Amino acid sequence: MDAVKGVKSLIGSLTEIGLMLIALAIVASLLVGANVPFFGGVVGNLIALVKDLGANGLVGLIVLGIIVWLFSKRTVS
Repeated sequence: MDAVKGVKSLIGSLTEIGLMLIALAIVASLLVGANVPFFGGVVGNLIALVKDLGANGLVGLIVLGIIVWLFSKRTVS
């Protein structure tokens, strides 16, 4: 069971780092412009995702709810 907890902790930490990098990419794109070398078109990709979810109506809202649930602050036990 300790191995499972270790893997869950590792996955949680990697996910948190990924979300921090996305937030950093958004801020850098807003401050510098869309052509940030390392982060690419993160803002453009997020805008496309929002457009796709909006075009799909109820299904888009359900998917958005699932995404928010997956990335919400939960404790990893």
